[in-house]
Amino acid sequence: MQNTVTLDGVTLHLAHPDELPVTWVGRDDLLLQVLAAWLMVDPSDLPLHPRLVGKPGVGKTTLAWAAAQRLGREVYLFQATMDTRPEDLIVSPVVGEGGRIQYVASPLVTAMLRGGVCVLDEGNRMSEKAWASLAPLLDARRYVESIVAGVKVKAHPDFRFCATMNDDASTFDLPEYIHSRLMPQIVLDFPEPAEEEAILRQNVPFAEAEVIAWTVEFLQRAHSREEKYTVRDGVNVVRYAIKLSAPEGGVRLPRAEALAQAVRQILGEEALVGLP
Repeated sequence: MQNTVTLDGVTLHLAHPDELPVTWVGRDDLLLQVLAAWLMVDPSDLPLHPRLVGKPGVGKTTLAWAAAQRLGREVYLFQATMDTRPEDLIVSPVVGEGGRIQYVASPLVTAMLRGGVCVLDEGNRMSEKAWASLAPLLDARRYVESIVAGVKVKAHPDFRFCATMNDDASTFDLPEYIHSRLMPQIVLDFPEPAEEEAILRQNVPFAEAEVIAWTVEFLQRAHSREEKYTVRDGVNVVRYAIKLSAPEGGVRLPRAEALAQAVRQILGEEALVGLP
């Protein structure tokens, strides 16, 4: 794989694609919605930039990953934070050998150059200043500019982009000019019982059926009360409960006690009211 590319006399060092040990287990229609957003139906058409919205842990990143894999493209993940700066999103200067400045392309810019897919994770944790640097990328212009390196980077025709957005209180509101560029909105809700069971089995294939069934019932009760617990929490509960009851661990609690303790230590005392 090419590790550098030169633009206007400036050498950019590229990022490596990501590999995630995950498989999408859920609604096929959601996967098709992402793929439809990325589709080009005419040479003059442009791909859309879907916004995947839902509570933390419902599978937004996994869905985006699965869609990119369906296209057979390299996937580049960028974790957004409150401290993300425009240069973090585009090109960052670093000190290389001999004290020389080197320019390192972000995962986003690397995906643009290589025709991959960039998943901007938890995008509504970023400030407006960071989002503003992506405005020309998310419309018909399809480029970004690096003030640091003094180059303009145009997106490869195969480049695709999506952003995940957490539906919680610790996020920023998107500026309207960005909101209108991140369409369509695809909403991920809590899974149905059969889906939740399949996801747990996929992630913890060594768990006993009774443990999976207990956890699905616990999660479904939580969903009915509109509590925040997700299947990701369920995976952690199952894994820890198995460890607490395993003879190798030295604790070896009975199954029911292990599950209750796992809920208490992972989700807190308040979660115990939902025990099956």
